[in-house]
Amino acid sequence: MNSSTMQMDRPKGLKLSDLLVTILLSLVIGVVYHFWGSVNDLFKPLFFQADELLYGMWFLASTLAALLIRKPGVALLAEVAAAHVEILFGSEWGLQLAIYGVAQGLAAELIFALFRYRKFSMGVAALAGMASGLGSFLVDVYYGYVTDYTTWMIVFKYVMRLISSAVLAGYLAYALTKALEATGVTQLLRPVTAKDYEALDHD
Repeated sequence: MNSSTMQMDRPKGLKLSDLLVTILLSLVIGVVYHFWGSVNDLFKPLFFQADELLYGMWFLASTLAALLIRKPGVALLAEVAAAHVEILFGSEWGLQLAIYGVAQGLAAELIFALFRYRKFSMGVAALAGMASGLGSFLVDVYYGYVTDYTTWMIVFKYVMRLISSAVLAGYLAYALTKALEATGVTQLLRPVTAKDYEALDHD
């Protein structure tokens, strides 16, 4: 059986192992999310909305999980699960984090769906990260967090968030995936075929 056949025969639905790995990954990233706020605070005094340069880290769960497992629903599940880990840690944002998790995870999911879960390049990862950033913006608008901002402040704030989303949730997730591919760890998640490497290497 050649690699192309193996790729075609791979089950499309989520298996129990996929769910467990996604949840475990989300637990780890959820802990990172919890402590990332302290890192953010270090940037705030630098200049107006400087912490937005780090905001993309909060979208990492969706893109990284999707790049690793490559099945429908994983991006959404991972981001929602990571948000709930934050909630369990007693985040001041409480259940609002669940709303953010759904919006951000769903936005990333839509990008991977747009490419029919067949392309997982650096460019696609960056787009998914930026989509998550857009999802967070929509929730910010819903809760009225930008009503006191002037137009230039909104543009400045969210352009930086989109850039951060592309870098941290996109390029970083892609780099982590490539590193794990090189170690062979992802063989436990899915058989790595020539098409997998092609999906990562081509935009």
